[in-house]
Order: sequence, then structure tokens, then C-alpha cells
Amino acid sequence: MSDVLTSSATATGPGPEPAFARSPVRTPALGFLGVGWIGRHRMEAIVNGGFGTVAAIADTSQEMIAAAKQTAPDAQVVDGLDGLLALGLDGIVIATPSAMHAEQSIRALQSGTAVFCQKPLGRTADEVRAVVDAARTADRLLEVDLSYRFTEGMRAIRERVERGDLGRIYAVDLVFHNAYGPDKPWFYDPALSGGGCVMDLGVHLVDLAMWTLGFPAATDVSARLFAGGEPLAAAPDRCEDYASALITLEGGTAVQLACSWKVSAGQDAVIGASFYGTSGGAALRNVGGSFYDFTAEAYRGTSRETLATPPDEWGGRAAADWARRLGEGERFDPSAERLIDVAGVLDRIYGR
Repeated sequence: MSDVLTSSATATGPGPEPAFARSPVRTPALGFLGVGWIGRHRMEAIVNGGFGTVAAIADTSQEMIAAAKQTAPDAQVVDGLDGLLALGLDGIVIATPSAMHAEQSIRALQSGTAVFCQKPLGRTADEVRAVVDAARTADRLLEVDLSYRFTEGMRAIRERVERGDLGRIYAVDLVFHNAYGPDKPWFYDPALSGGGCVMDLGVHLVDLAMWTLGFPAATDVSARLFAGGEPLAAAPDRCEDYASALITLEGGTAVQLACSWKVSAGQDAVIGASFYGTSGGAALRNVGGSFYDFTAEAYRGTSRETLATPPDEWGGRAAADWARRLGEGERFDPSAERLIDVAGVLDRIYGR
């Protein structure tokens, strides 16, 4: 993981040093609430990049605490969020079950502590709005782990869309099929998770489409949700394991989305984001069923150009970006308002 934040080139050649690779002005003192695999991975990215010090950790599992201590041996072990907030930290990284994200984020922000939270930030758009409101009121930096934005491939595609290389984007195809599904029971309780595969995987897809296109408003959303092959009604009381949706964006762009848990995909995962424009196309696709390795290509007619190939250690870049910005003194970023837009689309997919 030592090079997780230092890559400054894509497959097309060297470029300017990306923001997430620059050193912070100062090193913020951070707390970590939840140090399971994801929490520890984000911790390693921040520490290895020199973007923060791990002042304290909190977790209900002694096994997870012991594992986190391998990365941060000097970190103080405290009791939950209250213990972290009592230390007057600069920021807190939240990697707890989804039902806790909004409340924990709001409490941290109201205490004057910046927040980096795992997705989803909230189970509904109202919960997300409450967190963003708290960040704005406290004037504290808020970021969510929408990590696919930080793949070299998606950043290259977005640059081409912004430059107009693809012309007017009129269609986007998004897919995220996971052949396994989550291993923790709370994921399957909508009261705790907020939803199934759409909340877990589809949030990344919706965010990628809207982020790449500059966050146009969604004018129409229709969806079909399934659990165990059976169709679900609107606002379901069960978590869906398959979803298909059609999202129409302002300007007429048609976005098709499909995501699933435990689908027979012939490989571990199928992940892709394809953008079709009047002057060309571009696509991000996973390699060989991998959850981590991606290629990105640009298309014009039958020709193709490679934009990015593995390896690309992107997983911890969102966390490192937040810690770097925190170290540079950044406070509330109005772009956090876009988190509400994404959550609003998810609400409409669920029919609520």
C-alpha cells in the first residue's frame, strides 16, 4: 500500500501531480470509528501517504482493534464516538453499519469535527440532507467514500467529457453485479441498511454518472426491484438483490442502471460505466471479474484508445484526499450538496 497515493501518471503518459498525492500543510489528528477491513484500509492509505496521524480508534471488536494497532501502534483506544469526541480531534473517519452513519456524522460535525464517512451517508435523502446541513452550519469538511471517482480510468473519462471530446452525452449504461453479496446480517434489513444492492452498489453508479456529467437534475426515474427473483412493490420492506432503473437527466440523457447481489455472473463481479456521445464514447470496465482492476477506453467509431490500465491503487484515495484537504485548512465544501442529489435519485428508485 506504500504507493497508494503517489501515482501521477495514467496509461497515456505522465501528467500533473494529482491533488491526492500532495503533502498537507499540517498533519491532522484523526480518530477512527469502526476499524473493520474498510476502516483499516482507509487508515493505511492516510498514514502511508503522510496525510494524518491516528490519534484514537474505537471499535466493539478487540480483534479489529488489535489489527488496527498494527498500523497505528500509538493510537489511543477509546469507547465509541463519545470517547473520540472527548479528545478534540481534527477529524473522524466513520466506518460503522449504515444505520449509524447519519447520526454519528451529525454528532461529530456539531462538535466541530470534520467527517469522512463510508457510503451511504444516510439511508434516505432526508438523512443525507441533515448531515450536509450540519456540516454547513459547523463549517466543517465533509466527504463520503465514493471511491470509484478516484480511479484513474474514471478521472480520465470525466476529463474527456468535460472537454467535449465525446460531444453531447445522450446515453449512459451502468452495471455492478456482485456474485456474492454482503456477509453481515444488517445489510439485509432495510431498516438498518436503507436498502439492498442499490444502496450498497447502485449508489456508486448513480454518483459516477452524475459526477461525470456535472450533476444534471434527474427529471424522471423508474425502476424494477427484485428479491429472490420476485418483484418488489414500491418502498419495499425487504432488501432487493437485483435492480434495474432508467434515469432521465435534464437535457434528455438516458441513464440505464443494473446492479445485484448473488447473481449468476460467471465471475466475481461485473462492473462498468459506459458513456455515449454524439462525437464518441468511453467506458470503464473491470478486468477478469476483479473488484479492483479496471481498464478505461475512449471510442470513436470502430477505433479505441486506452486511457488507463491496472495497476491502480485507488481504494484509499478518497480518504487520503479528505485528510489532505483537512490538513490544508479546508472547511465546508459546497459540493457536499451533491450528496443530497444522489440520495434523492436513490429514494426515487425505491419509490419513496
